[in-house]
Amino acid sequence: MRTDIFARLDREPEPPKIETPRMSRHRVALFGGTLAFYLAIVIAVLMSSWLVTLDWKVMLFRPYQQWPEIHAALDYYVVLGQRGPTAVMVACWLGWRSWRQHTLRPLLTLGASLLLLNLTVGAVKIGLGRLGPHYATRIGSAELFAGGDIFPSGHTANAVVTWGILAYLAATPRARRYLSAMSAIVSLGVGLTTVYLGTHWLSDVLLGWAAGLLILLGLPWVEPLITRAENWIFAARARLGGAPGRRPAPPEPAADPVPVPAVQQAGDRTAAQSPAHGQAGRPPAAGSRPRPLGTPAAGHAARSERSPVTPAGSRRPPHADRTPRGGTAPARPVAGG
Repeated sequence: MRTDIFARLDREPEPPKIETPRMSRHRVALFGGTLAFYLAIVIAVLMSSWLVTLDWKVMLFRPYQQWPEIHAALDYYVVLGQRGPTAVMVACWLGWRSWRQHTLRPLLTLGASLLLLNLTVGAVKIGLGRLGPHYATRIGSAELFAGGDIFPSGHTANAVVTWGILAYLAATPRARRYLSAMSAIVSLGVGLTTVYLGTHWLSDVLLGWAAGLLILLGLPWVEPLITRAENWIFAARARLGGAPGRRPAPPEPAADPVPVPAVQQAGDRTAAQSPAHGQAGRPPAAGSRPRPLGTPAAGHAARSERSPVTPAGSRRPPHADRTPRGGTAPARPVAGG
């Protein structure tokens, strides 16, 4: 028994129609506002403005020393922002969704969002090279272009994208609202936890939130590529012969033979031996099918449609040595002796 996802996808001739989010004016406005916020954070850090001063104040406050009793719990909570564990958990859920909805779109959407996350966030991290609070060298400095990789916060951006994709793929508006609120709370908590642990500046978290939100808001532009990828996967699978064929229909059960009277059987045997129906013992023609028992031959009426025939005399062929009843036996020559 097949248990892979394609076994479920092959059960339905056509997948159900799933509503795909479109790039509406409201979404475009949110995307533009988030992009402006993103650029403002980057410029503020590059110019070592008041935002960098705030970063240092929060770092020198050392929240992990102010509230040490919650340190152990937040060490576990911050895992909700790590890319590996969260991607596995969300992929399991979306894999079940793909199985239920007969489509690969949920899994492909998750893969596309994580790819965009790695490309955009990773490029900015490497390009700016900011050091973290634990590795800072000069108080008041932005610590840019020093070989670091913490700006923007990858934990925060990953939490926004990974948990936000559940709201993006929600089937109903009510579920989308609840999941959006849940993903916002989780990503907000993950970002503040990194600040508490001292692994990120406050500006890292702000930029991580903006980076993740930009990916979620821009996903409708990627939907045509996701559709093409899904079609290509199924087409490649069909070319490789991975699609299972249709099962043959089970053979129909043979009908029970109908008992035929002895008189009809004798008549059928006589008809089969007559010249009109071919010589006895001749093999049937190639490709011909045997006639079921009790079925009249072609060109002959059924037994019930024929007039009854009263047999006259014996059916045995005449024999030269036999004497008819009531007759005199012919004289036989007497051998000499």
